[in-house]
Order: sequence, then C-alpha cells, then structure tokens
Amino acid sequence: MEFNTKIALPETFKADCVAVGVFDEGGLTPSARRIDGITRGALRAALASGDISGARGTSLLLRAVPGVASSRVLLVGLGKPDEFGDRAYADAVRTAVRNAGSGSASLAIAASEWRVKGRDPRWHASALVVAAREVPFRSDELKTKKEDNATRLARIHLLLDKRDAAVDKGLAEGRAIANGADLAKRLGNLPANICTPDYLGQQARKLQRDWGIGVQVLDRRQIEALRMGAFLSVTKGSDQPPRLIVAKYQGASRGRFTDPIALVGKGITFDTGGISIKPAAEMDEMKFDMCGAASVLGALRAAAELKLKVNVLGVIPTCENMPSGRATKPGDIVTSMSGQTVEVLNTDAEGRLILCDALTYVQRFKPSAVVDIATLTGAIIVSLGNVHSGLFSPDDELAAELMEAASRASDRAWRMPVDDDYQDQLKSNFADMANIGIRGNAGSIVAACFLARFTKGMRWAHLDVAGTAFRGGGAKGATGRPVPLLTHFLLARAGA
Repeated sequence: MEFNTKIALPETFKADCVAVGVFDEGGLTPSARRIDGITRGALRAALASGDISGARGTSLLLRAVPGVASSRVLLVGLGKPDEFGDRAYADAVRTAVRNAGSGSASLAIAASEWRVKGRDPRWHASALVVAAREVPFRSDELKTKKEDNATRLARIHLLLDKRDAAVDKGLAEGRAIANGADLAKRLGNLPANICTPDYLGQQARKLQRDWGIGVQVLDRRQIEALRMGAFLSVTKGSDQPPRLIVAKYQGASRGRFTDPIALVGKGITFDTGGISIKPAAEMDEMKFDMCGAASVLGALRAAAELKLKVNVLGVIPTCENMPSGRATKPGDIVTSMSGQTVEVLNTDAEGRLILCDALTYVQRFKPSAVVDIATLTGAIIVSLGNVHSGLFSPDDELAAELMEAASRASDRAWRMPVDDDYQDQLKSNFADMANIGIRGNAGSIVAACFLARFTKGMRWAHLDVAGTAFRGGGAKGATGRPVPLLTHFLLARAGA
C-alpha cells in the first residue's frame, strides 16, 4: 500500500474512491459540504434519510455521483466533534480503508479536515498510515488457501490545499512504524514449532542483511561463558538451544558504538510454565511470550528505515520454558550473571530470570537508557486490562519521555509504582532473593522490583505488555505493540 500527498479538491481529484467526513448529528466537513453543494444536497439527503448517521464506524458508499471526478464517494462517520480524538481518527481511517469498495485500488482522503485537537499535520499523516496498514494485515502465510483480503487498495492519496513537508515526514514515519509493527505481529503469530530461538536469530540476521544492523547470535556455549545462570536455568527443560541475540543499529556515529539506547526484549518462544506447569486451557497463547523480543526487532527495523541519528542496542534472551527430567525445579537456587543468587520458587516466573541476566549484560555497553519489554505478568492484565501497557521506572525523567512517546504514538501506557517497599516480598531464607512474591499481592510491581535489582547505575524502565502485545479469543493475534511507542521514543531521542 502506497501513500502520497496531492494538492487537489476532493471533487476534482480522480481516484476509485474519495472519502469525506460526516460528524454525528449532521455536521458535514468542508469537503463534504463542497460535494453536497455540487450534488444539490445529495449528502444532506442521505443524512436526513438515515442512510448514515455520522456516528463513529458508520459509512455510506455512493457511486457515480454527478460532478465528482472519482468513481465513488464514501461518507465516513467521525462521531461527535467534541469527542474526535486519537482513537476516533484511527477508527475513521480504518473505516475508510475497509469500506472504499471492493473494486477500489486507489482512495483519496480529505485528510486535512479530520483534525484532532492538539495534534500537528505530521502526527496526522503518521497516524493515518499506521491505522490504514492495520486493515489489510493477515496472518495466513501457513494457510494453503489465503484469506480473502477485504481491501484491494494499492494507493492512498492525502488531499491537501498546499504542500507541507511535515506531512511527507509523517508519512515516512508512519510507514516505518507500520513495517516494524507488521514484523512484530508476524513473528508473534508464528507457532512455536517454527518461531524457535534459532528462528528469531535468523530474523535478526535478516535485519542485518536488509538494513545493515550489526548482529551477533550467541549460542549456549557463549551464554555459559558469560555465566548467565538465571537465563540458562530456564532453558534446561527444552531440547531447543537458547540464543542471546545482540543487535546494534549505529545511527549516531560511524566510529565507536557509544551511548546506545538499549532495548531488551523477553524472547520465550513457548512458555509451558516449566515444572510449575500452566493449565492446558489457552496454553497455545504462550507462543506470544516472545512478543517483547518481536517488538525490539520491529523497533530496530523502524529506526533503520528512518535512518535515525541515534545508537540503538537490541538484546534478546530467547529460549523455551519446558518441563522435563532436566528442568529447573521449584526450590532450586541459581546464580545470575551479576553474581546474585535466586531461589526459583515458581518456574513459571521465568521471564524475569532471562531478563535479569540480559540487563546485567547490557551494562558493558554503558547505555544512555535501558528499556526492557516483556509479556511478564498476568497481574498487569488484572490491573490495566488490554488498554494500557504497564510502565515501571524509578527514573521520573525517563518515565516522562516514555509516557510522551506513548501519547504521541497512541500506544497507551500507564505508570505503575516500583517502590522499595515492595522488595520485602522477594526475601528468601536460602538465597539473595526469591523470584516471586506473595501470590495475588501486586505481582506486576514485585516482578518489576526483581528486575530493578539488576539495573544499578543505569537509567532503566520496564514495559509489561502482557495485556497489550496480543489478543486472545476470536481476535487472537499479536498487536505489534509497543513498536509505535518505542519508535516514537527513539524519534524523540534522535531529535527527529
């Protein structure tokens, strides 16, 4: 799907379909009023007849409208004017793309009139691309018969009244974010018998070939040499060998790789819970337990496509968590790369065990900031559902940067506490710490507190995306979040 800008009026530009907005309770946007005037009230008549109400998600397709160059005119419901925000804008774009007509290959949108208060033209262009690209995405590469794609659109034109370089920049940003999110969704949706730790390593190598990102994929022997005992304890029950993926996007300098922003992604390609095994119901969704890793690869791809002037380090510890005669048992004590010992009271709290060693590892690169991304706890879903990702950080400035990125990306997050008062739950009689706290007592916060013990001297934040990185039920699939949030964070850090 291609995106471009055109300086033209909606009634004179020739496309297969032109989309204009209609607000709830009969309010026509300027372009809709122009077409209504040309057609002597046809659009107002449609509103009066009840064919379209203007409510969010509604649309009406008119064909062969006299005086309009495009073959079809699509009226898109925008909802109430005083409620037209980020989500309403994205809904309107998706509605336009979805309902432009099965025969339409090109769609023109009078985008300059669908204005969200407080948002600039660059934001509108970027958000339009991201929303539009969600519609045709399919996960059918393993199906013998491909899914019918409801939209045949190949080109989307943004109709403007004057040239605006900020809009072109926004289109480029939107493309990169959508490409990164699509990569994350594809990897998340693949089954665990295909998307293994080694496969994730191969996908990182593909980024190296396609985008010049430096990649190392460390094997078990090299991980052992690093003394990553916590990470390796999770891998013991699986026949799939672990991998530590280290990717470097060097956009800020051509010399030394200095002051990188480190993105650390949890890459559990399948999580049975190990010996503390999960219930069978919906265990298939545990293939999504590597969505943190997928989002790191997606953000790296976006950064490289945008040629951001910033250094980004991606570190992905990836393995399976399986039960077997070799698997780590509840009560076992392991030694992390930091030298701290951990009593593994529950083998299903494995994400923090692989992340703690990865967080220790990134310290050698002296990062300017570290953000880890993980489908870490079910507790965050109890707290925030599938709307907000949980953001944890003791660093107010870094947390504010990430919250601003979340707002700019419409990829919402909510800051959670990570106070030392919760650390008491991790006390162990036999090791430096336990890997879980008290059942049902602030589980997502205690998990973040565990990770905090391995971030001394670093500016660090943790994103728990267990509720946002994928959906279950009939809408089952990876969402690509938080690739938009991470990309906007990198854009801001790059001064872009």
